[in-house]
Amino acid sequence: MTVETKLPVDQDYVSSYSKQLGEPDWLTTLRTDAFGKVKDLSLPVADKTKITNWNFTQFQKHTVNSDTFSSLSELPDEVKALVDLESKDQSLYIQRNNTPAFLSLSNELKDNGVIFTDIFTAVKEHSELVQKYFMTEGVKTDEHKLTALHAALMNGGVFLYIPKNVELSQPIQAVYVHDNAEVAMFNHVLVVAEDNSSVTYVENYISTTDVEDGVYNIVTEVLAKDNAKVAYGAVDNLSSGITTYVNRRGIAARDARIEWALGLMNDGDTVSENVTNLMGDGSYGDTKTVVVGRGKQKQNFTTKVVHYGKNSEGYILKHGVMKDESSSIFNGIGKIEHGASKSNAEQESRVLMLSEKARGDANPILLIDEDDVTAGHAASVGRVDPLQLYYLMSRGIPQHEAERLVIHGFLAPVVKQLPIEGVKKQLVEVIERKVN
Repeated sequence: MTVETKLPVDQDYVSSYSKQLGEPDWLTTLRTDAFGKVKDLSLPVADKTKITNWNFTQFQKHTVNSDTFSSLSELPDEVKALVDLESKDQSLYIQRNNTPAFLSLSNELKDNGVIFTDIFTAVKEHSELVQKYFMTEGVKTDEHKLTALHAALMNGGVFLYIPKNVELSQPIQAVYVHDNAEVAMFNHVLVVAEDNSSVTYVENYISTTDVEDGVYNIVTEVLAKDNAKVAYGAVDNLSSGITTYVNRRGIAARDARIEWALGLMNDGDTVSENVTNLMGDGSYGDTKTVVVGRGKQKQNFTTKVVHYGKNSEGYILKHGVMKDESSSIFNGIGKIEHGASKSNAEQESRVLMLSEKARGDANPILLIDEDDVTAGHAASVGRVDPLQLYYLMSRGIPQHEAERLVIHGFLAPVVKQLPIEGVKKQLVEVIERKVN
């Protein structure tokens, strides 16, 4: 079923926007073709969540001109807390709304031929390379209404390319700052790790202003070639008035590894899709996710690992806490295709509800089309144990503090296992703010 969509821009705008940016013809064509498909495509399927009335398309401005940062000392305090202010040799990109606002490249990146730049610069200076991978192997433009809209209106993001045999020891960080209440964001992150390479990439989405009716559309594509390793960390922390669609997808080739460490902390309504396709024999995918919902927000999270290659391994671990009147659906899907023999699909989802009006639902799904495999799942949904609270309160701890301790204890098994220390630290701080 398609939903009639009246958009605030038209196809002429899309074409002129691309030409104004000086983009190559292939991207202008891709944008306009995608825009022409938007009205006929359906919204993505968010199982057990009605999203037809959510605002994914209406916004005041598609672009704004934002000031850049000449140094990290100019950053807002909320953003300073996310970066290393002392390091003189780091790889850091900061985007302010849709403006590339700051970029520093470490000597390690420069010496090894790594490309790390904003998506606009990338399509100009590395056009053929971006064209080869942009929405061709990972997320396709015509999957549904929101991927088509994303392709047409992309107005920010980064391109990260690691050449063959380059193993990076230092993490690479991108911070996307949203401080203009009028602008919508269609942010695209494209990570390509060539054969035998390795990289750790960490990103932060943060709102520093209140928004009444904002739109965020995020697409990430991670392409890990033979024997490549990508560790991808994210902490999303957008404000309550923003409706977010986020699609993070990984493609793992032979013996490649993709590890996701995701802190999904938005305060607004959110649809999140995280899919890892294990295409090659011996490929490995691992997703660890932590969620805290509060207020009246509604969220739908789908985490999926699809096994195509033999001896592939896929793991999903998700813990979510629901407060107030928030509600969330957690869909975990492990799919083993025919021919993916000796593969292993494991998943665990646990949801804790802290109030009578909070709602959480965990749906573990295993789809097996091969005999010689290993697969398992565990799921639990429940309210906070009153005995735990009573025990803490009987020792003089106020109820609010007791709940805080229970939340941290519930999320700790996932947070402790996150493979990226920086993400772990930031996540603990965001959780602390949300539970208080």
